[in-house]
Amino acid sequence: PLVPSLLPFPMKATRTPAFRPLKLSLAVAMTFGLPLAHAQQADEAADLGTITVNASADASASGLSKPLAGGQTARGSRIGILGTRDQMEVPFSVTAYTNQLIQDQQSQSVASVLQNDPSIRMARGFGNFQETYFVRGFLLYSDDLAYNGLFGMLPRQYIASELFERVEVLRGASAFLTGATPGGSGIGGTINLLPKRAPNMPLTRIDLGLVNGKQANVAADVARRFGPDGSTGLRITANHRQGKTPVDLEKEKTSLVSAGLDWRNDRARLSADLGYQDHHLEATRPNVTLDSMMTVVPAAPDNTVNWAQPWTYSDEKDTFTSLRGEYDFSQAVTGWFALGARDTDEENRLANLSVSDAAGTATTYRADNARKENVVTGEVGARGKFRTGSVGHEVVVSASTFGQKRKNGYAFDFGNTLTTNLYRPVSHAMPALSAGAFTNGSNLDEPLQTNRIRLHSLALGDTIGLLDDRLLLTAGLRHQTLKYNTYDAGTGVEDSSYSESRTSPLAGAVYRLRDNLSVYANYIEGLAQGDTASGTQANGQPVTNLGEKLPPYVSKQKEVGLKFDAGNAIYMATLFSTDQPRSMVDGSGRFTAGGSNRHQGLELSVQGEPLKNLRVLGGLTLLDAKQRRTGDAGTDGKRVLGVPKQQASLTLDWDTPWVSGLSADARIVHTGGVQANATNTQSLPGWTRLDLGVRYLVDVQGKLVTLRARVDNLTDRSYWVSAGGYPNVGYLVAGSPRTFSIGASLEF
Repeated sequence: PLVPSLLPFPMKATRTPAFRPLKLSLAVAMTFGLPLAHAQQADEAADLGTITVNASADASASGLSKPLAGGQTARGSRIGILGTRDQMEVPFSVTAYTNQLIQDQQSQSVASVLQNDPSIRMARGFGNFQETYFVRGFLLYSDDLAYNGLFGMLPRQYIASELFERVEVLRGASAFLTGATPGGSGIGGTINLLPKRAPNMPLTRIDLGLVNGKQANVAADVARRFGPDGSTGLRITANHRQGKTPVDLEKEKTSLVSAGLDWRNDRARLSADLGYQDHHLEATRPNVTLDSMMTVVPAAPDNTVNWAQPWTYSDEKDTFTSLRGEYDFSQAVTGWFALGARDTDEENRLANLSVSDAAGTATTYRADNARKENVVTGEVGARGKFRTGSVGHEVVVSASTFGQKRKNGYAFDFGNTLTTNLYRPVSHAMPALSAGAFTNGSNLDEPLQTNRIRLHSLALGDTIGLLDDRLLLTAGLRHQTLKYNTYDAGTGVEDSSYSESRTSPLAGAVYRLRDNLSVYANYIEGLAQGDTASGTQANGQPVTNLGEKLPPYVSKQKEVGLKFDAGNAIYMATLFSTDQPRSMVDGSGRFTAGGSNRHQGLELSVQGEPLKNLRVLGGLTLLDAKQRRTGDAGTDGKRVLGVPKQQASLTLDWDTPWVSGLSADARIVHTGGVQANATNTQSLPGWTRLDLGVRYLVDVQGKLVTLRARVDNLTDRSYWVSAGGYPNVGYLVAGSPRTFSIGASLEF
């Protein structure tokens, strides 16, 4: 194969152990039908030679990055258009969580996997049940997660972890590496989810689980390779989970199925994925909003109490598909392409809580929402390797496009409030929407188009190897155009547009002080749509430039770090500072982007198996996130809403010496106190949670059986897990009660 010569730092691929969408799916089926049929017909043909097949989620020659000792994380991950790289050889902080970790911890969602990451905390955004992440204190919406390198492909509100082989975290801004996210979030980092692929050995696994004796789960994971050389692979995953949660009255039902195909020969590689997820919630405990005049945050209620109204629900159905290919034009040049699409149909009936005093006095009201989205996205690029004397180069060029159409209708009946209490909830019969309900004019059954997003970019970069590749310099530019249009929800007529361009640079360096010790630095930017001038001055008059659209917000990040590879474990220390622009009204009454949020921090982390039979994962993050030049004395210099000063996650996973196949793990998650509003008059205390798990692997008549048991929040602590989740809105979310999970996995 031509693989090793394509990368200046070759890595061994790992073998894993263990509609549009309709139109694109037909293309995928046609693409893979021929190689599969050919492989079957060639069974009795002449020997065509052996092709080494390595699991590769992105159809790349390098395959998946090799797992670290212990198997919980990988040595490297995808670094945007730079491709899959070993983390010791890139000027960034990355972690790739494996499917082994997902299984061992019985994680049901991507958010639960990321509890292991000391730089990430979970929240809810947009007033519904959408998962939102704080990465280095900056918001990352679930809309802006990447699927195999493409944004906007995955379900918006909840993403089941059973779909993925890896959960990759790239910390820091990434406008050059990945392009701007559709929602404009991700300034503190990006998350890329890799689909499953068929391993070399046949796989048939059945999983059964039970949560608190009330919620059952059944899953199947089947994979095979075909043909005399195993060049074609198919993997199918299916899962169904249904029942009550540990919170009173809550019910959840999730069904999903995915199919992953891959094929390769000595020059070409193709992969395709088709997925479907149906996520339904009933009477899920909603967010809590505090009255702006409150200065005392109510104590968190008992963690099983549910203030949801019985008629509330959330229902989201998503279909998503992708096709990716790579071709070696020569030993030095490889090209690739990727296409993706998603269709979403979402409905909600919500009744969030507004609390007015420390005694929990509260009101709620009915809010209905309907949303349909269609996404089509793609990327094409090429990488080439060459040398000029003693200097090595790997040049990459890429073009990408993203398009999203959104239909949205809503009705907020906030004039028809229902009284209740945070600590003693009152259930009401579902009220009809009153004549005075606030709507956007759209039909909830068939909403019209309200938004359109188009992103286009062209990127060029070069990684230069000096001093026998001990010094690696990476530089690049991405020119990106952001186009956003809004439409009247009642008529579908366009009422505003935004079109701006910006070129985003990258400068990074890695120097190997020793073979196992790297020091790195980077300067990189983030990019997001600028705001539209709105609001009033301090004297109550409208701003002087009402309606003006600000240029794109350019966040600027500076980072230095140290990485030590001890063979069985990797240790990292990182210092970073990121300035994110924010709107403000200046002294003349003009709406501008003169303010900023500055996030500075120190990250210390470890991953791997530093001692035999003991796996360690996690670390500590110290954050100083301040609002600067806000134009308001009440917020200037105050802490950023929802961001703690310190947070830590540490997991210890131990193979006991007394019983072969018996392992135990303990995880501590700590989050410091946060502010629930921009003026810092509403403070939430910090919290610490302890999770414990045990698993036992045993051979039963030649079949591998894994038995698992786990308890999350062992001490049954009641606490506010987060504040925020949407810019300048302090949604409070209550932590989950003590949760028992048991499961059994059978491989045959």
